[in-house]
Amino acid sequence: MEERITSREVIQLTGITPRQLQWWDERHIVSPVRQGHRRLYSMEDLAEVAVICQLRRKGFSLQRVRKVMRFLQREFSKRLAETVSGGDSEYHLLTDGKSIYLETSPRQIVDILKNARQPMFSVCISDAVRQVRAEFQEKKGSANSIHRASRKLRRAS
Repeated sequence: MEERITSREVIQLTGITPRQLQWWDERHIVSPVRQGHRRLYSMEDLAEVAVICQLRRKGFSLQRVRKVMRFLQREFSKRLAETVSGGDSEYHLLTDGKSIYLETSPRQIVDILKNARQPMFSVCISDAVRQVRAEFQEKKGSANSIHRASRKLRRAS
């Protein structure tokens, strides 16, 4: 069974506000699984939230973020985290606000930047996904050691 995390954990890992996360869910930008009133997020959802956060920090409007996420879903035809994790390639998203490019070759990235007629935004999607996964694993590892330590203490007493 796929591991799911709570809204609180997503907020801690990404630094967004609870309201932002709720709003993104209401607008179907990220769609977690529901368990009663709780929203539970998969690793793929978490990766998408991390990329959205990067785009928002770079000044992308939510409308532009939606366009980028739709582009990525069409381009990959599967979830973002699956694609980015599936190889040695570094995925870089570049945009000038109108055109969107997804590149893995440093030469292609340089060519796009050289030929750009206006400033380009760049986000390394691979880095965003790797970073949030590492933070999640670290958090999970420290939670497991705390849990093991508390079990040992209970057994000792």
